[in-house]
Amino acid sequence: MNTTLLKPLNKAIILMLSFIFIFSCQNDDNDLQEAQFSNNPFVFTDNFIGLGSDFYFPYGGSKFTSFSVDKSEGYNSNASIRIDVPNSDDLNGAYAGGIFRIDGPGRNLTEYNALTFWVKASQGVNIGEFGFGEDFGLNKYITTIPNVSVGTSWSKVIIPIPDASKLLQERGVFRYAAGTQGTGGSGYILWIDEIKFEKLGTIAHPKGTIAFGNNITETSFIGVNSDIEGMQFIVNMPNAINLQVNASPYYFNFKSSDPAVATVSENGIITTIGSGTSVITASLGSIETTGSVTIKSLGSFSPAPIPNLPPEKVISIFSDTYTNVPVNYYNGYWAPWQTTVSNDFSVQGNNLLNYNLFNFVGIEFTSPTINATMMTHIHLDVYIPGPIAPGRQLRVIVVDFGNDKAFNGGDDTRHSTTFTAPKLVSGNWVSIDIPFSSMTGLVSRTNLAQIILEGGDGSSMYVDNIYFYKL
Repeated sequence: MNTTLLKPLNKAIILMLSFIFIFSCQNDDNDLQEAQFSNNPFVFTDNFIGLGSDFYFPYGGSKFTSFSVDKSEGYNSNASIRIDVPNSDDLNGAYAGGIFRIDGPGRNLTEYNALTFWVKASQGVNIGEFGFGEDFGLNKYITTIPNVSVGTSWSKVIIPIPDASKLLQERGVFRYAAGTQGTGGSGYILWIDEIKFEKLGTIAHPKGTIAFGNNITETSFIGVNSDIEGMQFIVNMPNAINLQVNASPYYFNFKSSDPAVATVSENGIITTIGSGTSVITASLGSIETTGSVTIKSLGSFSPAPIPNLPPEKVISIFSDTYTNVPVNYYNGYWAPWQTTVSNDFSVQGNNLLNYNLFNFVGIEFTSPTINATMMTHIHLDVYIPGPIAPGRQLRVIVVDFGNDKAFNGGDDTRHSTTFTAPKLVSGNWVSIDIPFSSMTGLVSRTNLAQIILEGGDGSSMYVDNIYFYKL
């Protein structure tokens, strides 16, 4: 017998058997790894199930002690989650809200299509938000239904899952936020029971949207980042009503028609990287969504001139050069006449106000109002990216609320200054400086509270460096 042939053969067999054994062990390890993520659907049924010992995390500003387990009230049982929503003037928190998060490995929820629970309240109320997917970590798969009507009898709430295939190890299994906006500031009791994930056959016709289903166009520049808004999951519910669920961008698969112009990240951030046009669309699992965002990039962006006045001579409303005073809002959206919406952006660390569909906009600062008696001028820089229509005007209105520091209190005064072409130009920054000495309608400037910009034609306008200053 030729033993020289057997030795290599035996080695080959041993090597092959070893490979099979190692491969099998690796598969077993993978099975064990997957098995550690439980598919238990239950969150609360008379008690919390499988959440661990440290699972409740209240939101900042909420009343930390509002949550308890009620051992005398439940849906077809004797126990439920009890939320004592505080009065709006409660010194320990003006609302109730928080998350229930698994203390340990998350759950595999891929076989379910909805989170369900039963709820009732001590009076008829609208609850601000119910949902899941928030874990105070990446919060990747936050899913929310807002403004949920709750009565005094038990009713079932269904929150559809936009794409369950994403929920391989989810820790954030429930979230809520409840205030007193509809109760005149009075608190109430909320009971929640039977929280679980289900596979329902009664929800149908799923659809997804970005940009709330609209096809919108944004003018952009290289280096600008912008968020995709209006991401929703819509299903037909058992009551035949279409329910809109606010869905995390991580559920969606985004696509850019020209990645050389604009890219889009998995969390819905569009980054403009070149000149030209790109259309951003998305899908939700196998579902094509409605809505799109068209990016029209004009190339490199020239920032507004950098202010060079010393800080002690400036009261800044909006500028990266100075420290800004407290501002209530840069776009209060004064319905029903206002069309202006904000899509503010930043270019290489330079923040800009971006007013789209501009007709007028109000900037308000009342906490506190501004005493500008030592100032001599107001300044702002304006950039109109589109063409200037014939007769286009821009009015800058400065408003003082008077000694009562209240809007329309009887002692308000204001002055409006109008600019037209050739002062207004397209595609370049226009620096506007208005002396207070020319504002004859402004009786006082001890309680300045608003700057109003008017005269847009529905196009876009960028604004930077809004401040009062002293020469």
